[in-house]
Amino acid sequence: MAQKKRTKVRYVDINVNKENFVSKLIGEKKSHDFSDVKLFRKLLSNEKSRILYALKTKNPPSIYALAKLLGRDFKSVRDDIKLLERFGFIEFHLEKTGKREALKPVLIINKLQIIIDI
Repeated sequence: MAQKKRTKVRYVDINVNKENFVSKLIGEKKSHDFSDVKLFRKLLSNEKSRILYALKTKNPPSIYALAKLLGRDFKSVRDDIKLLERFGFIEFHLEKTGKREALKPVLIINKLQIIIDI
């Protein structure tokens, strides 16, 4: 019998009131609170969305290959990927090719749900 693929979900719970904006990123391992909308926007920027899409559709073998695929410089992509790893969207797998080793970024979620409570 075929094994059913498990869906890994990250939830972003946003509560807005007249005094402030409070957001919490919730996942399996840990939660992260955001007290400033700028932090939340930084996490879900267009460039990071492009990274997530490329990881899902192209499966690049390394951060370097991902940067080349996106047409961006390596350092910027590496910084973005480290942030995505910190918040539990991706993880790194060590890949060996001959004598070379590379960190392969792997998307570990397949669903992001944003809930806004006003």
